[in-house]
Amino acid sequence: MKSALLDPQKLPRHVAIIMDGNGRWAKKRLLDRFRGHEEGVSSVREVVRCCRELGIPYVTLYAFSKENWQRPALEVDALWRLLDRFLRSETSDLLDKGIRLCHVGDEDGIPEDVLRQLREVVAVTAPGDRLTLNLAINYGGRQEIVRAARLFAGDVLSGARSPEDLSPEQFSRYLFTASYPDPDLVIRTGGEYRVSNFLLWQLAYAELYTTETLWPDFREPQFVEALRDYQRRERRFGRTSEQIVGESVNRGMELYS
Repeated sequence: MKSALLDPQKLPRHVAIIMDGNGRWAKKRLLDRFRGHEEGVSSVREVVRCCRELGIPYVTLYAFSKENWQRPALEVDALWRLLDRFLRSETSDLLDKGIRLCHVGDEDGIPEDVLRQLREVVAVTAPGDRLTLNLAINYGGRQEIVRAARLFAGDVLSGARSPEDLSPEQFSRYLFTASYPDPDLVIRTGGEYRVSNFLLWQLAYAELYTTETLWPDFREPQFVEALRDYQRRERRFGRTSEQIVGESVNRGMELYS
């Protein structure tokens, strides 16, 4: 790996990826769209391997959105079969490498056999402590926010919470991602410039990186370049550059005091 090009002190804790371009990759090669999805699995394996080797602890992949249900029925069914096959084939490797698989999204609507396999893999990999791999499946950002609002409202009605308890931090605890830090870096392949209803609440301060590379062609060199671009940025979170520099100087003085 070209990890020598990266500063290990400036790596993101959480990388989220919108894996776009599978269909276009296949079309360019006069192949069925499904072949693009199959080839995209190899990119998933390589990016997950890179994250584990670099020590990036959280990765979230946008695998199947709420809007994907609108695709042709044959393609939707093929996507579920591919996911089922992926879960069955990768479980042993996930366990060997200490990778915990988690599901981000609604269970309702997922084919029963696929859901059963997903639950099983989530359960058996739960002890993994080297990397958390979140699969956003049957997921929509707006739907997640509505769900969280309903859950909070339910707690208010039951007396467990009061309306005055609501804050951004409290609201975040009702999201699918309550156990994880917000993404630091969001990568979108395929050349599009939109977030497509992905982690709308969590992306408030994420750095966005887009590339023309189609997902099946997105491998280690492209991932390292995305990380290098991230490391060249200044993350201010509403502060000024001067404040950031001042804080760095103060931390340095504290080390030598």
